[in-house]
Amino acid sequence: MADDGVQALLIELGTEELPPTALRQLRDALAAGIEQGFAQREVAHGDVRRFASPRRLGLRIDAVPCRQPDRIVERRGPAVAAAFDDDGNPTKAAEGFARSCGVAVSELETLPDDKGPRLGYRATQPGQTIGELLPEVLDQALQRLPIPKRMRWGRSRAEFVRPVHWLVVLHGDAVLPMRQLDAEAGRETRGHRFMAPGRIALSHADEYEGRLREEGRVIADMDARRQEVERQVHALAAELGGEVVADDALLDEVSALVEWPVALAGRFDERFLEVPAEALISSMQGHQKCFPVRDRDGALLPVFITVSNIESRAPERVVEGNERVIRPRLADAAFFWEQDRRRPLAQRLDGLKRVLFQKQLGSVYEKSERVAGLCGYLAEGLGGIPAAEARRSGWLSKCDLATEMVGEFPELQGIMGHYYAVHDGEAAAVADALEAQYRPRFGGDETAAGRCGQILAIADRADTLVGIFAALGAPSGAKDPFALRRAALGLVRTIIERGLDVDLRDLLEQAATAMPATLDARAQVEPVLSFCFERLRAYYQDQGVAPEVFEAVAALRPVRPLDFDARVRACQRFLDLPEAESLTAANKRIRNILRRADSADLGEGYREGELAEAAEQALARELGEVAARVEDLIAERAYAQALESLAGLRESIDRFFDEIMVMAQEQRTRANRLGLLAEIDRLFSAIADISQLPGR
Repeated sequence: MADDGVQALLIELGTEELPPTALRQLRDALAAGIEQGFAQREVAHGDVRRFASPRRLGLRIDAVPCRQPDRIVERRGPAVAAAFDDDGNPTKAAEGFARSCGVAVSELETLPDDKGPRLGYRATQPGQTIGELLPEVLDQALQRLPIPKRMRWGRSRAEFVRPVHWLVVLHGDAVLPMRQLDAEAGRETRGHRFMAPGRIALSHADEYEGRLREEGRVIADMDARRQEVERQVHALAAELGGEVVADDALLDEVSALVEWPVALAGRFDERFLEVPAEALISSMQGHQKCFPVRDRDGALLPVFITVSNIESRAPERVVEGNERVIRPRLADAAFFWEQDRRRPLAQRLDGLKRVLFQKQLGSVYEKSERVAGLCGYLAEGLGGIPAAEARRSGWLSKCDLATEMVGEFPELQGIMGHYYAVHDGEAAAVADALEAQYRPRFGGDETAAGRCGQILAIADRADTLVGIFAALGAPSGAKDPFALRRAALGLVRTIIERGLDVDLRDLLEQAATAMPATLDARAQVEPVLSFCFERLRAYYQDQGVAPEVFEAVAALRPVRPLDFDARVRACQRFLDLPEAESLTAANKRIRNILRRADSADLGEGYREGELAEAAEQALARELGEVAARVEDLIAERAYAQALESLAGLRESIDRFFDEIMVMAQEQRTRANRLGLLAEIDRLFSAIADISQLPGR
């Protein structure tokens, strides 16, 4: 293959405006599909640049050869013994195999095989040119795109997410002829729909990004476009004397809506600032895809930033249009705020009887009743807040779902509950809990800070987990419509990170008793318990805890997440001790010895006075000195200190195994030594299954 055949490959699919929230996924899936197709066909290539804008999906792949490499094709046929008769003539099996290979029997080879030599055929298959293989690769990549519903337009039979208007396929400076989605491949791309609507004939694949930007007024690289959006809105916010409110999702969506971003600032009436900032932000971001601006103290300013898809000669007209559209949206939020406050949250409770939570679990009212009971139970056990306040938070927890504001902006549930509870004169702890119950809202989010909020967050999740497990079972695969995995992790994270000594099994049993009698909820307590603790596997892995540490603690099946965490931290710290590797190996050896021992030799403990050898006497003496201290530390959950104390046994244990034959022929001697090892195992196992910890 000549070096001059290696060229950049450009593929661009021009469409009507693509769905913005799916654009990044479509871009990545197309690139992945092409790379997978090349890998399957052994086509080596260089770096891949991915492109996506509202009207195009594309990629440029560096160093793509003009032809795939030749391949050796090998086929195996019948065993030699079955391929020829006693006179050496080919059998029908041999002739049929030769025919299928398109050659005579004499051209077949004998190939070695584990079951004896076989007839075989080897040939060199010339590689296809990139122009020959790419249509199939591209077609397969397009078919695999994550498009929920493919559609057809006009008389075309091609199906895609949006109508396709042009196709660019260039290998270096050469067009690779093909037809995809009723579009013929060429070298002409198109610029911005309004600022540069003409066609741009590309001479070479390497020109694409630069010429499209300079002549077409399109930033084809979505990541570069996102960076430009972010740069502009932050710079404009600074000019306005504030800081932009921009989350990743909004930046992604805006970047998917424009090809040539131009940030512009608009204003709105200051009277709207009387509405909670979260409601205004949701309205601006959700409805108008605008960026709110805060001042240096965090207060919302009466300005917003919109990102236009055009460099207008009259930008003030664009701003006026956005101001005109955003005004009624903010007026709606102000109206909802005013209307909702006319009825206290508590008066909305009865309305929840008409809102279904889940068919077998009843209404949201019934869920609130169960959660209130769990809140009271937790408050009595944990202290720190009156049980009456905890129960009140449970009763009011879902009342804001019946408000106009949350009906319009579901993402504000809990947040608006807090505002309305403050307005109603509810206790501060109760009002705070209504917002805190949803924390953590996402990975990395903080857990609830106040005790009442912590209790409500735990109770709500416990009720959901037990109820849905009883009604529908555990989530399977990627399907988790009630977000049970997130609920379970939020529950155990709240308990651990807020230092709450909760017996999770007891809590789940309490939740099960309140479930409808038609469900066998008690049978789901253990499955839910395991499900919750399993969420901690990835939680600890993200913190650098060895997977074996998790397994070592999980083997004991603790039921208190806070206790589970203390054991994990202790074991992770234990691994840093110089004695850890030797003791881990010794524990594995002890476990194996005890597992193989006759039951008649176990269960009697050990009698120190009958130990005759110096090594076993020394170990027993040291063990006696350590045991009481370790048991006291374990009772106090000071597991790290307990393991450090046990680490002091290393030299005595090593000497014991060096000098003592545990499985002595004399039964009393053997049983005594096994009893000594069993006591060591008991002390270590009271913390974790140390034998499962990794060596260095």
